[in-house]
Amino acid sequence: QVQLVESGGGLVQAGGSLRLSCAVSGRTFSSYVMGWFRQAPGKEREFVAAISWSGGSTYYADSVKGRFTISRDNAKNTVYLQMNTLRTEETAGYYCAIRRSVGVPRSPTAYDCWGQGAQVTVSS
Repeated sequence: QVQLVESGGGLVQAGGSLRLSCAVSGRTFSSYVMGWFRQAPGKEREFVAAISWSGGSTYYADSVKGRFTISRDNAKNTVYLQMNTLRTEETAGYYCAIRRSVGVPRSPTAYDCWGQGAQVTVSS
């Protein structure tokens, strides 16, 4: 069974940066589309970024374009989310997810397995 473990969350001031990591167990990591989502209290889980299996294509929510960067290292079975110029409204639990099928959708329901989440708190 595939397991995903996020790390790198924490408390940061507005305008600061954090880098999240998601380590994935299993031998087929390089065949997965990987996504990052976030969920604030009382809100729905929303798409943040996704990356194709090769890393050659990346996708971002409009709200994070130019500030966040998704990347992956298939040799390390790890996907990253570099977050710069963080805003207070981006305080949320951040979750990584895998998708085994083709395509890079933005709906959380299209992803197959999830990590437990990493809390990111952005203070003013």
